[in-house]
Amino acid sequence: MPGRKKKGSKMRELTLDECKNQCPDFIFDCKSSAELTPLERIIGQDRAVQAMQYGLRIKDSGFNVFIAGEPGTGRKTSVVDFIKELSKDRPVPPDYCYVNNFQDSSRPKCIALPAGTGKDLRKEMDQFAAGLIKALQTAFESDEYNKQREKIIKEIESERSNILLDANKMAQKAGFQLQPTPMGLSAIPMTEGRVLTAEELAGLPPVLQKEIDMKRLEVEGNVRTYLRPLRDLNHKAEDLFLKLNRETADLAMDPLLERARDKFKGIAAVIQYLKDVEEDVLNNLGALLLPPQPGQVPGPVLDPTRGYRVNLIVDNTEMKGAPAEVEMNPTHNHLFGFTEKEVRFGALYTDYTMIRAGSAHKANGGFLVIEAERLLADPFAYQALKQTIMSKKLAIEDPATRFDLIVTKSLRPEPIPFDCKIVLLGSPQIYDLLFRLDQEFRELFKVKGDFDTTMERTDENLRNYASFVCTLCTKEGLLHLEPPALAAVIDHSSRLAEDKFKLSTHFAAVADLIREANFYALEDKSQTIKKEHIMKQLEAKEYRSNMIKEKIGEMIQNGTILIDTDGAVAGQVNGLAVYQTGDYAFGRPSRITASVGIGRDGVVDIERQAQMSGPTHTKGVLILAGYLNRKYAQGRPLSLNARLVFEQSYSGVDGDSASSTELYGILSALSDLPIDQSLAVTGSVNQMGHVQAIGGVNQKVEGYFEVCKTRGLTGKQGCLIPESNVRHLMLKDEVLDAIKAGKFHIYPIADIDEGIEVLTGVPAGEQDKNGTYPEGTVHRKAQDRLNQMAEAIKEYRP
Repeated sequence: MPGRKKKGSKMRELTLDECKNQCPDFIFDCKSSAELTPLERIIGQDRAVQAMQYGLRIKDSGFNVFIAGEPGTGRKTSVVDFIKELSKDRPVPPDYCYVNNFQDSSRPKCIALPAGTGKDLRKEMDQFAAGLIKALQTAFESDEYNKQREKIIKEIESERSNILLDANKMAQKAGFQLQPTPMGLSAIPMTEGRVLTAEELAGLPPVLQKEIDMKRLEVEGNVRTYLRPLRDLNHKAEDLFLKLNRETADLAMDPLLERARDKFKGIAAVIQYLKDVEEDVLNNLGALLLPPQPGQVPGPVLDPTRGYRVNLIVDNTEMKGAPAEVEMNPTHNHLFGFTEKEVRFGALYTDYTMIRAGSAHKANGGFLVIEAERLLADPFAYQALKQTIMSKKLAIEDPATRFDLIVTKSLRPEPIPFDCKIVLLGSPQIYDLLFRLDQEFRELFKVKGDFDTTMERTDENLRNYASFVCTLCTKEGLLHLEPPALAAVIDHSSRLAEDKFKLSTHFAAVADLIREANFYALEDKSQTIKKEHIMKQLEAKEYRSNMIKEKIGEMIQNGTILIDTDGAVAGQVNGLAVYQTGDYAFGRPSRITASVGIGRDGVVDIERQAQMSGPTHTKGVLILAGYLNRKYAQGRPLSLNARLVFEQSYSGVDGDSASSTELYGILSALSDLPIDQSLAVTGSVNQMGHVQAIGGVNQKVEGYFEVCKTRGLTGKQGCLIPESNVRHLMLKDEVLDAIKAGKFHIYPIADIDEGIEVLTGVPAGEQDKNGTYPEGTVHRKAQDRLNQMAEAIKEYRP
């Protein structure tokens, strides 16, 4: 087996401290987190806080805020806490109520009232509606009313009698008597002071009958001059009764509305509404006083006073400042309200009393927080939100009417003036999508606040993190953490951040860690959460999710998946990959092989040929051809067929983190130098040969370590990782213990030359000014092989 680079070479192994930035216990000067000061501000999000401070305070139109960040970073909690604090110094917005529009019941009117007075108006009108009919009945059954009515009747009857008496005198002079009939007044002939009977009239001579008929027509013609005063008298009676009824009703209503007039005398809209109520009552006295008819179905629809009640949709009585609403289900109805409907007598019925407010009504005058992704799930809601912001009017509409084939009349409540700061919460991807595709979005949400997923691991932030733990434990009644447990939480946070010099701002994940550790501490009857409880939670959570990982480990162990962890093989390298199953990620080694031969195809990716690779992996393979051209094709073209494959890979491959591994395989196959199989490799490469950082470095190293541990650590096994990934290492304690004991090694690699030397034990070689490499080096052997291939293909004649 080829030897390793000896001490004194430029290659080095990572020290224990470089593999994990372990938080010391002593930084937390306390016996438990209970002694710490609770956190009262947002930490690690200075950029987002500045954006919120600016966006939520500026008054100009369009400066609503979009908070971009990943779920679990505390963005919603932080925003809600911030706006609640900000709203304390803002004025309380008015109450809003809908009342009947007596001129057009399909267009209910909206009245704004000082905060807390809306319920007073509703109470006053409820009492008015409840007492109106009784008050009217009492007034119209009173002796005074009957007396006035009788007086009018007597007056009218007297005038009617005088008119009829004059008409009778005129008729009697002509020998006729007037008698009322359904058709009016008829003239009946008389003789000797009495009315002729029909028989007597029929017995008269025809000439006399004709003469009587002529006189009757003349008399009846003269009677018409008396009918006009009778009609005028009827109109006069109606007017007098109407005036009496209105005055009586007005006197009956006045005590019921007096208190409302006094209480709201400074609000013109209420005073006008009360006048409209009075007028409607006076115009509908008949319906109000009409007793129920036999067989009539009782129900609210028949309540004649329903239209005098007030529908209070926004009640800010208990509000201490501006409202701060969070809408968790931002559908159109939940945001902008709706009108309820109910079936009555087989038909849908609605009126202004069935109008219901949405969260936009409740947040009006303050702040409204909405999840962008959920908002976009209802296109009507998103469009309505933009329209509301632009028009500054809050309208209640039924979006379903847009699809009605037949236009039906529905309620169109008067819009409410809208003045509210909107805060959308969403991922950076949703923000970018809306910003690129929606011009109106850019004009309405001019302030963006980015919630970072990490923050610097400074001493100050360590103490702030501990204060966050104190706040969580105090708020939720959890056991507090001892300093070693706090340090373990800090280390896990850096692992979540995938950077030993940073902390994760995924506070939801950290909070869940502490909650679960609290469970184990309670089971142990401990008074505090210790480090062992934190570690137990991490192990238990991993065990619940790592079944697939264990199955793959079993297949590697029993030889189903072929992986060598000792020996040396040319053209074969142990690559490292990360698998994601839900919220759990784990690493595993994968055999990568390379074969070379004479030809002009260059580097061929078998995964791509089989349509099992993604675009990023394909790009990585193409970069290998660029590296080979730069390294070996400056004097002549490459005459090479190289085949690369991930062995026993059946689910597809993507990503470029194995590109350096593939290049090592090609160099090994070209130089015929075997690669140490006790080492595994990860890292991407560029055309210049620089090894670049990759993701999931901790999972990859730990995945290979577990395979080696299961087979038995030899002291020669280890991993090659990009030097730029060293800062991302936060390895598990068992890996650190093996490194400390010298049984496992990690090599930081900056370029391909360093890596190939570690893998083969042979110097890579540096090109001289003539473009050749020293004898015995990897590149010289590879170059010689390529030259041989070029000569062979030149001489080949098919």
